[in-house]
Amino acid sequence: MKIAYAFRRDTLYPHYGSDLPSMEVRKPFFHKAREIGFEGIELEASAYGISGPIESAARELRKELEDSGLLCAAVRSGGGFNQPSVASTNRGRLKDGVSFASWMGAGIVNTALVTPPAAPHAPGAGMGESVSQGSSRTSREEDYERTAKVLREVASIAADLGVGISLEVHQHSIVDNSWSALHLLELVDRPNVGVNPDLGNIYWTYNVPEEVCEAAIVALAPHAKYWHCKNLLRIHIPELGHAIFQQVPLPDGDIDYRFALSAMLDASFDGYLAIEGLRLGDQWHGDAKSVSYVRTLMGELHESEMKRK
Repeated sequence: MKIAYAFRRDTLYPHYGSDLPSMEVRKPFFHKAREIGFEGIELEASAYGISGPIESAARELRKELEDSGLLCAAVRSGGGFNQPSVASTNRGRLKDGVSFASWMGAGIVNTALVTPPAAPHAPGAGMGESVSQGSSRTSREEDYERTAKVLREVASIAADLGVGISLEVHQHSIVDNSWSALHLLELVDRPNVGVNPDLGNIYWTYNVPEEVCEAAIVALAPHAKYWHCKNLLRIHIPELGHAIFQQVPLPDGDIDYRFALSAMLDASFDGYLAIEGLRLGDQWHGDAKSVSYVRTLMGELHESEMKRK
C-alpha cells in the first residue's frame, strides 16, 4: 500500500491557494511533499482549464513530479449525472479526467457523483444536518440506472487506456454509504470500476451518522480501488439537530484508522491510501503527522501478521 497526498491547500510562502501550486513554488512544494513521506500526489483534472486538460502541459507536469520523486497517484474529476443542468458537463469532465490520467501515468480517476444543491439555502445543503440534499435517501432506482449507464460508457474508454475509476463515497451524492456504493457497483459491473471508501464523508454527512465507520469499511474494502483518508472531531448539538466537524490529523479524530487499515489490508488492498490534507493551520506539520501515523500502523500490523503466521 502506497501513500498519496490528496492536498487541499498548497501553501508555501509566499504562495497560498487550494489547487495546483503556481510555477514559482511548484518544485519546492513537490519536494516538501516527498520529504514528509508522500509517494504520489492526487491532482484535479481541471488544473489546465475547464475546456479540458492539455496533453503537452500534462506531460511536462508529469516530468516535474517524477523529477521530484513523486508519481501522479490519481486524478479527480467528474460529478453527478442526475441533474440535467450539469449532467453533460460532468460526463465530459469525467472523460477529460480519464485522458488526463493516462497522460500523467495515473492508474485511477476518482469521481464523486455530486450535484449542486437543488435549494442552496434550504436544509440539507451543508453537512451535519438531519437531511442531505442529493443523497441516497432521496434517490430513485432510475438515478442509479442513469448513472451506471454513463459510468459503463466511460469505463470502456478508461479500460482501453489502462485507467480505473473509483467512485468516492461522498455527501450530496447517490453514493454516500456502503449500501449505495455496492448497489451502483453491481449495476455498473465493470472490472475497472471500484469504490473509494471515504469514511470521513460518511461521518459528516448527517448530524447523527447513518452508518458506523467500522461496518462501512468492512463492507467496502474488498471493492476499493483508491482510498481517501481524513479524520474529524464531531461536536453534536442535538437541540439544533446539527453537528459541527473539525478536521484533524489522522491519529487525532473520531474515526478508528487502526481498524480501517486492518480491514483494507485484510482485503489485500494494494492501491494508494490518499491522505486528504488539512484545510486550516500548518498543513505540513499536520499532514506529516498523518503520514507518520500511517507508516507506524502499517509496521505494527505487518509485525502482528508475521507473529500470527
